Amino acid sequence: MNDRRRMTGVVTSNKMMKTVVVEVTRTYRHPIYKKVVHLKKSIKAHDEIGCQIGDQVQIVETRPISKEKSFAVEAILKKVLAPVETDKGE
Repeated sequence: MNDRRRMTGVVTSNKMMKTVVVEVTRTYRHPIYKKVVHLKKSIKAHDEIGCQIGDQVQIVETRPISKEKSFAVEAILKKVLAPVETDKGE
């Protein structure tokens, strides 16, 4: 294995060419107030595999591919059974 940073998240958008938006959630307990804090971060990742919305994927840190892309999809951990259809026109 190498020292690259790896994260798991859920694909929220795949409308760009060879790019997906992955939402990574992080949960930790605040050191002073002891309250559970939930953080969500959207990361753009390079996708050669062909992910669908709702897939759980593992992303890995790479060299900068573009201005906003520094991650690539390494593997699909859990595929969604049916593609999610969003119909905003009606």
